[in-house]
Amino acid sequence: MIPMRALTALCGWLLLALVAFAGPAQAQQADAGGEPPAYSTLADLLENAESRQQLIDQLRGLAADTPGAEAASAAADAAATPSLPRQLAQATSRIASEIGTQLASAAEAVGGLVAGSAEASASFDMAAFSEAAINLGLVILATVALFLIIRWLAKPVFTRISQWSLTDQGLNPVLRLVLCVALAALIDVLVVALSYVGGNLVATFAVGEAGELSTRASLFLNAFLVIELLKAGVRMLFSSRYEGLRLLPIPAADASYWNRWIARLIGLVGYGLMVVVPLISAYLAPTLGQSVGTLIMIGAFVYAVAVVLSNRKRLRDALNRKAQQTTMAASRVSLQLFARTWHLFALAYFVMVLVLTLTRAADALPFVLIATLKTLATVLVGMLASSFLTQTIGRQIRLSDDLRRKLPLLEPRLNSYVPNALRVIRVLILISVIMVVLSAWGAFDLASWYASEAGRELVGKVVSVIVILAVAAAAWLGLASLIEHKLNPETGGGVPSARAQTLLALFRNALAIALVTMTAMIVLSEIGINIGPLIAGAGVLGLAIGFGAQKLVQDIITGIFIQVENAMNTGDVVTLGGITGTAEKLSIRSVGIRDLSGTYHIVPFSSVDTVSNYMREFGNHVGEYGIAYRESIDEAIEQLKLAFEDLQASEEHGHQLLEPLSVAGVVALADSSVNIRVIIKTTPGDQWAVGRAYNRLVKLRFDEAGIEIPFPHSTLYFGEDKQGRAPAANVRMLEAASRRRPAEDAPGDDSRHGVQEIADADHRQPNESEV
Repeated sequence: MIPMRALTALCGWLLLALVAFAGPAQAQQADAGGEPPAYSTLADLLENAESRQQLIDQLRGLAADTPGAEAASAAADAAATPSLPRQLAQATSRIASEIGTQLASAAEAVGGLVAGSAEASASFDMAAFSEAAINLGLVILATVALFLIIRWLAKPVFTRISQWSLTDQGLNPVLRLVLCVALAALIDVLVVALSYVGGNLVATFAVGEAGELSTRASLFLNAFLVIELLKAGVRMLFSSRYEGLRLLPIPAADASYWNRWIARLIGLVGYGLMVVVPLISAYLAPTLGQSVGTLIMIGAFVYAVAVVLSNRKRLRDALNRKAQQTTMAASRVSLQLFARTWHLFALAYFVMVLVLTLTRAADALPFVLIATLKTLATVLVGMLASSFLTQTIGRQIRLSDDLRRKLPLLEPRLNSYVPNALRVIRVLILISVIMVVLSAWGAFDLASWYASEAGRELVGKVVSVIVILAVAAAAWLGLASLIEHKLNPETGGGVPSARAQTLLALFRNALAIALVTMTAMIVLSEIGINIGPLIAGAGVLGLAIGFGAQKLVQDIITGIFIQVENAMNTGDVVTLGGITGTAEKLSIRSVGIRDLSGTYHIVPFSSVDTVSNYMREFGNHVGEYGIAYRESIDEAIEQLKLAFEDLQASEEHGHQLLEPLSVAGVVALADSSVNIRVIIKTTPGDQWAVGRAYNRLVKLRFDEAGIEIPFPHSTLYFGEDKQGRAPAANVRMLEAASRRRPAEDAPGDDSRHGVQEIADADHRQPNESEV
């Protein structure tokens, strides 16, 4: 059962086609049915100069006497032009009347033949008809048999070409497929041509009168040539037997189904209109032939509509699966939309063909055939071109190992640009296909449009924009690759300095901004947009932004001078804005600093007054070491030098020392220590590690030499009496048992009471009662 939605759409297309094509046909018939004008009389009047002048004067006088003639004529034309519903009703009524008349005439002719009326008997010779039918049947049988035999003989050739198309690896797959299909099509056309020539020879010398080609045989042979050539074109698209000779990427079962269906439709319409209808019109009755032609077209229309509606869901699912495999969003959406509406386009096409057959069969059907062939060829060429580009430049680009080593970012950059370029090319191909298809159906005159000034200008602008974008992309690839080459330690001038890395990175960013801005301006200018006001507006806007964002401007200006003066680079340890750390990222506006705790700071250049860089040329470890007042300064300096010699001998830090140890001498007599300063000159950035290692060695040397490194401590003072002696300190025992000293301690130690002997030997020891 036909779905209601499809039936509604079919009726709508039928009504639109009736309005579109029935009006001109009706006007042509009205012109043909009216009385012919007196052309000879008008020609005689125009040949005579005197009569021609009189006619002109009379027409001018009539125009002057009737000032409202133009308005009246316009009103009459408007009144004479029927409305759209009226045109639709008139067209439908006329076509239905014609069909009814044709069917009635056909029934009358058949009835006359069956009843054996005198008129029918006089116009119909059964013996001649039987002989003509037998001769035509022999020609048909010989031509078809010859076609099948030749095609069977060519079968190994088709098989070998198909295998070469599937297995060869020398050419691009799409190019190889096109070559194989073209070669197979040429052989197929040759088979049809040989069969046609053989049929002509059989019809001329073996059937009927020798040396004479009958009209009947000529009708069939011409129809055979046209129809088999069309079928050969269909076999190029839906080759069901040879996998390597099928242009459309569909399974063999689907290809066999559509090939069989289209071949039946072409055979039914072609042989019916080109053979059956002319023979019936010649041997039976013209009205009967015309009616049979109408019935053939109606039957083909019903058959086509039934096939379209029965495969609507099947083809929709196939198109949706194809859309899911598409990477381009526009193509995916277009395929999904076409999957939902393809049957409407097919129904519209068949409705148009039917209406043209019923209204303007003489001049419209050849136009439809040619337009259909142009449409199929254009769509096929567009699909093949898109597939060829996809397989040629759409694959992953692989550069040589040496080039990847020199320019490691070039390959991913190319692989990111090529898909976008491929999308643009596909869009251009789609637009070209649509324009050619519209031109094929007369909706758009492509040749006249391109010949016009507007067409040439538009095409020139599109080509110019494409060239500008291609040149900009090539310039960016070249310059970015050059910068990358300079930054690569394996291919440039060795490991680039931090300054070079920073400046080249900033230059690359500035280059990208400049290229994008210039390309946009040139493209806008090329497509006809006046960029003068745009530039002026950008200047005013920039000035306004400059006043409103003074901090931003200050950031940029200060950043430019910092970079020009080489104040710091990425990787340097700096102090700026009160923050000390490693500069990880530099831009034209700010610097990113990672401090010792791992915190990442972004410092705008406008807040930077001073840049302290610890990574310029060399670094110094400045160490101050305090010794006790009782120690020898010279001995301490000697131990400091020995510690430096130990540092020089170490594998980890020896290569980081640039000069011998510099001893500045005693820099301070502090409260509890004598401070000695030394300076160690190191490679930039290594002063902290060298200082830590040197401090360790100094501690080890001082301990080994017995040099005291004073540390803060407190001294208890008990005062003294008038004789200058210190009074005894009253010690109260807090524990029941006192700590015992070792046996080797001095005998003067009173271990029982936990009293330690004092250093002063003259000091009076307290007795037991005093304690």
